[in-house]
Amino acid sequence: MLMKVAHLTSVHPRHDTRIFLKMCSSLSNHGHDVSLIVADGLGAESKNGVKIIDVGRASGNRVKRFFFSSRKVLEEAIKLDADIYHAHDPELLPACIKLKGMGKTVIFDAHEDFPKQLLAKPYLNWFSQRILSFAATIYERFACKQLNAIISATSSIRAKFVAINSNSVVINNYPIWGELCSNEKAIGESNRTVVYVGGISQIRGIYPLLDSLSETSDVRLDLIGDFNEDEVASTARSHVNWHKVNHHGFLGREEVASCLSTSIAGIVTFLESPNHIESQPNKMFEYMSAGLPVISSKFPLWREIIEGNDCGICVDPGNPEEIAAAINRLASNPAEAERLGSSGKSAVERVYNWGIEEGKLLELYTSLVK
Repeated sequence: MLMKVAHLTSVHPRHDTRIFLKMCSSLSNHGHDVSLIVADGLGAESKNGVKIIDVGRASGNRVKRFFFSSRKVLEEAIKLDADIYHAHDPELLPACIKLKGMGKTVIFDAHEDFPKQLLAKPYLNWFSQRILSFAATIYERFACKQLNAIISATSSIRAKFVAINSNSVVINNYPIWGELCSNEKAIGESNRTVVYVGGISQIRGIYPLLDSLSETSDVRLDLIGDFNEDEVASTARSHVNWHKVNHHGFLGREEVASCLSTSIAGIVTFLESPNHIESQPNKMFEYMSAGLPVISSKFPLWREIIEGNDCGICVDPGNPEEIAAAINRLASNPAEAERLGSSGKSAVERVYNWGIEEGKLLELYTSLVK
């Protein structure tokens, strides 16, 4: 049965990998009528068979953006009169309740554990973090209990939601098989670059990573992504090792694949925080899919993935010396790096790929419209 589907986001970019490239594009490829409502101010667009509707970018502080964007997204969502609404941001939960009250079928997609995420927000003080996290927990329970289904990006997030809403499923954010692979990939002595892809922030370990470059043997860092805070960007750019960094900013998928193809290893050394310990960063699996060994934080779940699949090295993310030692080990042992990268790539082909998750998404949608 073909469906009219509306995906809603007030904060994510229109070409977000999970929302647009995987979920929306997969649904469109299977013949469904798919719209994606965004709030980025870049105008309307049609791509991959998905109709992108832009409600405009709000100006002002976070509070103003929260209320403006959420309200506008809801207004456009109502106009679409879709069969299924699929929301991707916690701030859209009030809109989800409104749509559900109108008799609509509504899914909430929990990319992260939002209450835990609030505990690490740098713009909030200790007291505000805890008060807002508590309030978010209460409202999340109230809202999600009423919805038709909850999608969680990891098993640990689903474990929380299944107690709230029994129709909770895991759709992992695994990579599209083959998307970031390059036939030009060749790890060797001439490769002297490691790569980090994603949002750049203090809590994601940018400072220890930069510090580690003091101890590496002529290795450069390809930094792909934007800084999440201006202050962190300023501090990073004044770091003594910034001259060893190639900061590319945001890149398209083909450009990312090209950078991965010339790297020794992929870096994902997030610092310890409540929201990181049980997360499954997409970049980890993208590095694996590209045949890169992974240097990751040694959280128990991450060690299970990396060491369990023999595809990288786990380190203390706050210890620049450990990070540097891992980089130097892979840089000076290309045969080992190639073996680890090949092992990770094989694991993605077998288990950690979007093709498997796509089937789960389509099955959920079908069950909701029967």
